[in-house]
Amino acid sequence: MDHQAKLDELKKEMAEDFSLPLRESNLVFGEGNPSAAVMFIGEAPGFHEDRLGRPFVGRGGELLSKCINEIGWKREDVYITNIVKRRPPENRDPLPEEIDAYRPYLARQIDIIDPAVVVPLGRFAMNYFLPEAKITRDQGKIFLVGAKRVYPVFHPAAALRSTTVLKTLKESFQKLPRILSDTSVDSVITLTPEKAQDSLF
Repeated sequence: MDHQAKLDELKKEMAEDFSLPLRESNLVFGEGNPSAAVMFIGEAPGFHEDRLGRPFVGRGGELLSKCINEIGWKREDVYITNIVKRRPPENRDPLPEEIDAYRPYLARQIDIIDPAVVVPLGRFAMNYFLPEAKITRDQGKIFLVGAKRVYPVFHPAAALRSTTVLKTLKESFQKLPRILSDTSVDSVITLTPEKAQDSLF
């Protein structure tokens, strides 16, 4: 079975899992290259994502697509998803129990796609992989979590509210092609198991 077929099967399984929270919202599974080398992961869908059933399609998504294009890639070259696959009410932050409920599905999604680099977008996604990390301190750094390179960056929505964050986000994106092609670029921080969720991989 190829990667896309496996993802389709996983999506169907999620849609039929009535134990998952937030089922009053639409399932936003993810989209992109099923064998992508780079996987972007946000925290949860918002209003526009819930309505269209696609990740990152609002203003933040437009900025994400622009940042991807500016490094010579296309949105369809990468894979984009969220930790929690349905929108929390009023766009509130996802609760710990909601993150835990969707955790096994994201782990399997990552396993199927098998990206070389995982890019968490924002604090919630970063702390999913790096519980002790701080977004202002650790965005733009490369972490080795298990066998995966994890490269957290600011969330595009945060960049829309701050020109300083926007500048930093674009600078972090400019490093991505080198990170993908050269594992020795910059310094790679290898984390011990107690400081990272390496069991996710």
